[in-house]
Amino acid sequence: MQLIIGNKNYSSWSMRPWVLLKAFGIPFEERKLRFDFAPGSAFYQALAVYTPTAKVPVLVEDDGFAVWDTLAITEHIAERHPELAIWPHDARQRSRARSLCAEMHAGFSTLRNLCPMNIEAALPEIGAKHQAESSQLLADLARIDAIWSGELARSGGPFLFGEFSAADAYFAPVAMRVRTYALPLSEASRAYVERLVAAPGVRDWIADALAEQDFLDFEEPYRSGRG
Repeated sequence: MQLIIGNKNYSSWSMRPWVLLKAFGIPFEERKLRFDFAPGSAFYQALAVYTPTAKVPVLVEDDGFAVWDTLAITEHIAERHPELAIWPHDARQRSRARSLCAEMHAGFSTLRNLCPMNIEAALPEIGAKHQAESSQLLADLARIDAIWSGELARSGGPFLFGEFSAADAYFAPVAMRVRTYALPLSEASRAYVERLVAAPGVRDWIADALAEQDFLDFEEPYRSGRG
């Protein structure tokens, strides 16, 4: 099967299923489309073949059947590979993991808007500025910290539900934001970020993002160039 993604440095939504597939050793072909949001661009033309949303990621089966939206893709992968613990084995833990992923999927708009994913950048001064000016960003960070530290305490770690699962893949882009903007977290959550960064799949995505060396000004509210 094929996974269609955007630029690895910027595309937080693409990161989630890519990391999940890599972490569980599920073979797939990567097709990366360089972001270009101009009307009629090659980016939009390529996506139009598979999805009416004109957004990445898209998972395409060998027969051309397409699944879009990260939650739908995650569930599709889990159904296709029931032998793997994509979601936790315990029924209540599965429901909790799904709840947290859905919360991330639908919420945290201030964190997303003020701190867009940019893996190669180091922007601690921007993070400090937004923390001083936005109470909602602080509320988003407090909720993230509560999720991570709470689940780690319940599971005993090293990941949110013990072993790496869809929940960890889903929160991986948040960990990227924490690093880029030097966002404050509890000691337990900071340690989780470091474990997540070193996890198979996440580590590989980061390496690929750093190797891109591609600068897209419309994705860069805080830099005028690389470096």
